[in-house]
Amino acid sequence: MKRERRFILLLACLASSPSAAKADWRAVEQVKSYTIAGQSGPELYASIGERGPKLGPTRAIAHTSFKLTWSRKYEVQGDACVLVSALPKLAITYTLPKPAMPLPVATREHWEAFIAGVHKHELVHGDFIKEMVNKIEIATVGLTVPADPQCRKIKSEMTKRLGALSNAQRQQSRDFDRAELNDGGNIHRLILDLVNGG
Repeated sequence: MKRERRFILLLACLASSPSAAKADWRAVEQVKSYTIAGQSGPELYASIGERGPKLGPTRAIAHTSFKLTWSRKYEVQGDACVLVSALPKLAITYTLPKPAMPLPVATREHWEAFIAGVHKHELVHGDFIKEMVNKIEIATVGLTVPADPQCRKIKSEMTKRLGALSNAQRQQSRDFDRAELNDGGNIHRLILDLVNGG
């Protein structure tokens, strides 16, 4: 009786464990910096405009990039192909500005508030990327494509799903940036505080 109860408890634990549904993984996150010049808020912001990460024709204050690869396991079941597991390997890099020289006390206080806010903003982009990877995992693991014994059709089906999720993540990031940079948005306020000295 005790042994039977223990077995039922073990099954209940396994069923409620999130790792039973998807693979355990963790993103590797790092911060890189680019050097800016200046000793005052306006000088530092002007230097960001000259040296910030180039995104198309414009430069950004900061940037979040990522590299994503997958270890996938396919199985042929009858004449169908099934994706039985997918383990992501995700590396996220946050690129932030860093003054070349120590700053005067008054400037340093405003700079520290500014860079802390910018870093927090970029971490949200990182969260969007991690959410996308989780959605990819949910949308693809267990995917079954009939009449695909060579596991070719399943890959084109996955490409469609991944494309839609990737586009949604990009749009989410663009919408977030727009809200934060608009008048009264968080990043807009941080810029004004830095340039105007609070």
